[in-house]
Amino acid sequence: MRRKVIAGNWKMNMLPNEAIEYIQEFESLVKDTKNEVILCVPYTDLFYVLNCAQGTNIKIGSQNMHWEEKGAYTGEVSGEMLKSIGVQYVIIGHSERRQYFAETDETVNRKIKSAFANELNPIVCVGETLEEREAGKTVEIITNQTRLALEGLSENQVKNTIIAYEPIWAIGTGKTATSEDANHSIREIRQEIEKNYGKDVAEEVIIQYGGSVKSTNAKELFLMSDIDGGLVGGASLKPEEFAKIVNFE
Repeated sequence: MRRKVIAGNWKMNMLPNEAIEYIQEFESLVKDTKNEVILCVPYTDLFYVLNCAQGTNIKIGSQNMHWEEKGAYTGEVSGEMLKSIGVQYVIIGHSERRQYFAETDETVNRKIKSAFANELNPIVCVGETLEEREAGKTVEIITNQTRLALEGLSENQVKNTIIAYEPIWAIGTGKTATSEDANHSIREIRQEIEKNYGKDVAEEVIIQYGGSVKSTNAKELFLMSDIDGGLVGGASLKPEEFAKIVNFE
């Protein structure tokens, strides 16, 4: 049985003092959960939340990384740097990175390989736009993104990749895919993995749903057959609300 993994993506929010206060409140609210809890925070908060989260069940991730270990890449942070301070997870290929910062399927693939080289667990985002959805291209888009993201990875690496299906039209809009629609899309992603890596691998891969997840819809989504938790944006900024999502049972 696959575990449920609920990750919060703070995006460009939370100053260090706010992050510290958040962890202090949040850790007691989720200490008894059976689910895996991850907070993906801005670079400036990483040192502080890593210290505050010590001894808790909260794991810490970054929101991005570069694929090179070092070099003339002003403003970038490498996987080696993240590993050196104790980061365990990293979001790769979020739609906002693709839309605003020209991320491509190729750069996503390179980042995933670098994450594994540095013993980081990637959370890889795939998803379609509203135009693509209305044109009936959802399955084509998300399966292609999945295949290209995982290209060249070993079976073991694929097993340890978390995929987050985030329909772009549902991110921060208040719109959410129905639980049936989300489950169908995630099943298509799982079938694409099975086609390329076999049934055993596909059955082990954690695939989350993301896109306006909140405490009022989390249980319905997360109890679907193929949905293994969520990548939560805005709702993860409030400790009590995010704790309700983590403790959805």
